Amino acid sequence: MRDKQSRIFEAAAALFAERGFDSVTTQEISERADVAAGTLFRYASSKGELLLMVYNEDFRAALELGDQASRAEDDPVQAVLAMVRPILEAADRRVENTVAYQRELLFGAPAEQYRAEGLALVARLEAMIADRLTAAATVRGVDANHLFARALLAGRSVFAVLHLILARPSTGAHPGRDATGDLRDQIAQIVAGFLASIGEVDVEGRTSPPAGRRTQ
Repeated sequence: MRDKQSRIFEAAAALFAERGFDSVTTQEISERADVAAGTLFRYASSKGELLLMVYNEDFRAALELGDQASRAEDDPVQAVLAMVRPILEAADRRVENTVAYQRELLFGAPAEQYRAEGLALVARLEAMIADRLTAAATVRGVDANHLFARALLAGRSVFAVLHLILARPSTGAHPGRDATGDLRDQIAQIVAGFLASIGEVDVEGRTSPPAGRRTQ
C-alpha cells in the first residue's frame, strides 16, 4: 500500500510540475504510477485531492523553513514576514498550481483527508504567528494571559492577506505590484493593530513604553 501511495504521489508531483494542474488528467497520473484508475481513487478521490496531497508537503516544508528563519528575527513584523516568505517563494515555482491549491483549500469537499490536512497546516501557521505576537507583547511588559486568542485573530488576518496575494494571478488584482513588499506592509499594519489593541502602540503606529502590566 505504501509503495502504491508513494508511486501515486511521485507521479502526480512530477506531472503537475511538468505541465500544470489544469493540463494533467487522473488517467495520466495512474498510468505513470502504474496503478489502475480505481486504485488511484482509493488514495485520493479527485484530481484536486491529488494536488492537495502533493502541495501539502510543499506547504509543510515552507512552514519549517519559515519557523527556523523567524527565530533569528527580534522584530515581530520581520519575524512574521520570515514565516510566510518561504510560502510566497514556493508559490512562484508554478503559479497555476498554487492558485489551484488555494482554491481546493477553500472550496474542496469538506470531508476529504488531504483538504483537512491542508487546513491543519493553515491553522499551524496562524498559531505560529500568534505565538510570536504573544511573545512580543510579553517582552513589552504586557500581561500575556488571555492574549493568545487575540493574537490568533491577527494570525488569521495575515493568512487572509497571504491567500489574496497568492490568488492575484487568477483575479488580476493589482497587476505589477511587488507581492513581497505588499505583504510586508500589510503584516506591519496587522502587527501594529494587534499591539495597539493591547495599548502598546499609539494611533500613529509608534511603539510607546509600557504603562504597566495590564490584565484582562
